[in-house]
Amino acid sequence: MAAARPAYVLAIDQGTTSTRAVLFDADGQPRAQAQQELLQHYPQPGWVEHDAEEIWQATLATARAVLAERRLAARDIAAIGITNQRETTVVWERSTGRPIARAIVWQDRRTAARCAELVAAGHGELVRERTGLVIDPYFSATKIAWLLDHIAGARAAAERGQLAFGTIDSFLLWRLSGGTVHATDATNAARTLLFDIHRQDWDDELLALFRVPRALLPEVRDNAGRFGGSQSESFGAPIAIAGMAGDQQAATIGQACFSPGMIKSTYGTGCFAVLNTGAAPVASHHRLLTTLAYRLEGQPTYALEGSIFVAGAAVQWLRDGLKLIQRADETEALAEAADPARRVYVVPAFTGLGAPYWDAEARGAIFGLTRDVGRAELIRATLEAACYQTRDLLEAMRADGAAPASLRVDGGMVANNWFAQCLADTLGLPVERPRFAETTVLGAAALAGLGAGFYPSLEALARNWQRDALFEPRSDAAAREAGYAGWRDAVARVRSHR
Repeated sequence: MAAARPAYVLAIDQGTTSTRAVLFDADGQPRAQAQQELLQHYPQPGWVEHDAEEIWQATLATARAVLAERRLAARDIAAIGITNQRETTVVWERSTGRPIARAIVWQDRRTAARCAELVAAGHGELVRERTGLVIDPYFSATKIAWLLDHIAGARAAAERGQLAFGTIDSFLLWRLSGGTVHATDATNAARTLLFDIHRQDWDDELLALFRVPRALLPEVRDNAGRFGGSQSESFGAPIAIAGMAGDQQAATIGQACFSPGMIKSTYGTGCFAVLNTGAAPVASHHRLLTTLAYRLEGQPTYALEGSIFVAGAAVQWLRDGLKLIQRADETEALAEAADPARRVYVVPAFTGLGAPYWDAEARGAIFGLTRDVGRAELIRATLEAACYQTRDLLEAMRADGAAPASLRVDGGMVANNWFAQCLADTLGLPVERPRFAETTVLGAAALAGLGAGFYPSLEALARNWQRDALFEPRSDAAAREAGYAGWRDAVARVRSHR
């Protein structure tokens, strides 16, 4: 009697604030999930770190939890897909798998001075031409060099081939495979400042510029395909690992943005808008990033991306820092109750400003405070900040020749109807919210399913996408432009204050 066909894929979503595992069935529907929060470490102002060992243990725990919830064994899982917080940098010992230090998180700004030196020395154009990126502490290259230069013996060990570098996807793949596979996918490689997105390979000139030994680097593979298998001790028997992508590219796939001109924006810790540009890279002249949307069967699909460092993190600040709320979902009613005549602007530049400003030295500020401003107005202004920052990105995309007809949104913030409507009003575009808003983990499942033959095609995935709600713009153009002009003025004030 033939063995039953596996009925699920297991998706691992390792994010900035939590680690999550979700089981999906053959129709792309979630059937079980488990989640653990991730401890944030802030050893100095502007520094952000994670414990990679904690990430690994949480990955195992959440994956095992969803299997136990459905009473499943490894044989019931067609494949594992991994999506991850991008740019976060781990260096570990090849002999033990042990990280040599905490992971340096994408938000970390400790290498800002080094990046400024590289820009001043005139290297920005070379980096942009090869990688599609700007020189900024956000990306992995200067993080790698910092670890090699500040951990005793690390650079010499790296030169001898004793250490391995990876973003979180690569680290989890190494640990799941028992140290037998050192690989990453093209979308994560494209966020390091070391990968030529045109040749689809690591670039020796960039490696020399950033002082990163080639011996550290993982093999770069397509987003869907055979990455290896998990060790039996993890889940009782091996499970194929068949899909990997950085979180924003996974969300692009989960949102079924497979045609040029389609755009999605994810509102998690940060906000990331990704516009599919098709088979050819589009060079931005307005400080957006040219990057990969995905690579399948050796064929890259490119994208323009705008990266905002703080979106949902500002809501966490309202809750944990200012103690204005106890739960994030309280913001909807409070924003609705705020007096719109009190024009307050919050510029949440806690770790600098991302696209299109790329100002590592900017810091947050609140403008427009009067005696009758209360917590409702501050909460409303914080939500509006994510909308205004999204418009900054859309304006840059339009200036680069894009003309999106609508915006697909996902992430925790978009459960807030007031926020979704504010976004439509601020952009002057329809905003589409999918039925399953956690599209990042859905994208990881889709890639794993494609890689294992569990899902037949991108077209089939697109047919599974379902809209939950459509938010049409309601505000008049004059009010929209007045609000945005005030935002631009607030940003200019933040950037001029040093």
